[in-house]
Amino acid sequence: MELTLKQKTAFGIGAVGKDMVYALSASYVMYYYQDVLGLSASFVGVVLMVARFFDAFNDPFMGVLVAKTRTRWGRFRPWIFSGTLLNALVLYALFAAPVLDEAALMVYFSVVYILWGVTYTMMDIPFWSMIPAFTHSGKEREGLSTLGRSCAGVGSAIITVITMLCVNALGGGEERVGFSRFTLIIAVLFVIFITVTCI
Repeated sequence: MELTLKQKTAFGIGAVGKDMVYALSASYVMYYYQDVLGLSASFVGVVLMVARFFDAFNDPFMGVLVAKTRTRWGRFRPWIFSGTLLNALVLYALFAAPVLDEAALMVYFSVVYILWGVTYTMMDIPFWSMIPAFTHSGKEREGLSTLGRSCAGVGSAIITVITMLCVNALGGGEERVGFSRFTLIIAVLFVIFITVTCI
């Protein structure tokens, strides 16, 4: 099957949204919890490291689940859509932490960050796994993969350029408020972009 321009564009739009979310978490979660909320750098670093170890088991498990999925909406779409909705909610929770004492905030961050990784994997693994199912043409698969990676780079670049500008503007100089408002916007865009891909 030869992919249409519409299908390729929809895949690319999803990749932009997906990597906007990833870049926000990867680039700013340490800054937010350490510099904005005051947790120690060593604690935040340990949580990030534990999450990476957890991913080493979580990713293959998700791959098996996707491979065994059979629904009227296909193997990939249910996981991509549900993973996106859950990840958008958890992303907002990650950057809209309630006012808590230090011990409670440590627990909150640990739980929410691990959940963020799990829900991101729910969407990310099937997103890239569906490329071979689109077409039998190796050249077209390669082209779609390149398109997806390029669009993902655009999503990351957008976050790199605009995050702190938007956080300061939306928060009126109060970063805690700015991050929660900015993250809400990114989470909504993420759901919209992935919905385009799923449709």
